[in-house]
Amino acid sequence: MTELLVRKFVKDYNQVKRAKVRTAYGVLSSGVGIFCNLLLFLVKLLLGLFLNSISVISDAVNNLSDAASSIISLVGVKMAERPADKDHPFGHGRMEYIAALIVSFLVIEVGWTFMKTSFGKLRNPEALGFHVLSLAILSLSIGVKLWLALFNKKLGKRIGSKVMEAAAADSLGDVLVTSATVVSVALYGLLGINIDGFIGMLVSVAVILAGIGIAKDTLKPLIGEAIDPSLYRRIKEFVEGYRGILGTHDLLVHSYGPSTNMASIHAEVDARGSMEEIHEIIDRIEREAKEQMGVLLVIHMDPMENEDPDWEEWKGEVLGLLDELDGRITLHDFRVVRGRERIRLFFDIVVPYEMKEEEAEEVKKELNRRLKCYDDRVECVITVDKSYVGGE
Repeated sequence: MTELLVRKFVKDYNQVKRAKVRTAYGVLSSGVGIFCNLLLFLVKLLLGLFLNSISVISDAVNNLSDAASSIISLVGVKMAERPADKDHPFGHGRMEYIAALIVSFLVIEVGWTFMKTSFGKLRNPEALGFHVLSLAILSLSIGVKLWLALFNKKLGKRIGSKVMEAAAADSLGDVLVTSATVVSVALYGLLGINIDGFIGMLVSVAVILAGIGIAKDTLKPLIGEAIDPSLYRRIKEFVEGYRGILGTHDLLVHSYGPSTNMASIHAEVDARGSMEEIHEIIDRIEREAKEQMGVLLVIHMDPMENEDPDWEEWKGEVLGLLDELDGRITLHDFRVVRGRERIRLFFDIVVPYEMKEEEAEEVKKELNRRLKCYDDRVECVITVDKSYVGGE
């Protein structure tokens, strides 16, 4: 069903890096969400009024809030499509995140309203109606929401959309909510036990938690999040795949929307090479990164002088010491400057974020001490960096 809808409503659906294709996916996701949730709202509202059940009615209004969320997402997707202008040179892609943030507050408000209503039902329980047809309708609703969750998850993964992934998580939460409502109605019909207000409270809490989850997911890219490890590897391998690039480090990625990324990276090159040739290679990498990956890439050249005959030996010694001290620490920009009476080692180390400044200083002192034991002519000039990659 998902592939049928994609093929019918998304032109050039395989070109997921193109802004217009991403927008078409967003419109499809929002349109399907609006239709399904409005249908479920009307059915559940009528059923809730018929049964006099606050848990069913709150579930219905939750679906209405989901429909409103889809409408806001649709507006956000369309606004994010607007091209760059003089006031917004990187485009309007972050409007998608802002739309999702608005949705999260709407969802939280709905949950809070029905929590208060459910509390009233707990204090003053009312008789419920029961019909087997109501269980069938609610069970059908669970099936629709489960399909909608899988639908949004699949589209979200395909185009890398946090809004769709949040919508999928919200739909899965609705599956649990409606399942709880089914339990409430079934218990009253079969055993005469009225837990409608209690289930309404659980539904409200689930709705509020879903809203908080959406807010957290959408605030990350707005505040500035760590680089996704897969994107880090993709850019690093892309740059290092060109002739003349000896290595890379210090990759930074700034997201201006799901389809607009700006990045900078340090590329190590041979200091003895022709600067004109190296500059031509760098220009080519930047141009082809935009064409092939959709990334506006700026490359800083780091000339590397590896003429010292013992360069490999010194680097291997430092790497071995780092592995002994803390296997999480990495090394880059390693240079050896040999004088008449001393050997100076220049390099940067990348330490984990949880490592405190004083701990990093201890690592530097220990490296200096152990290298002095290896050769008392050694002096180290060490710069401490921290990784921008998620999960490191």
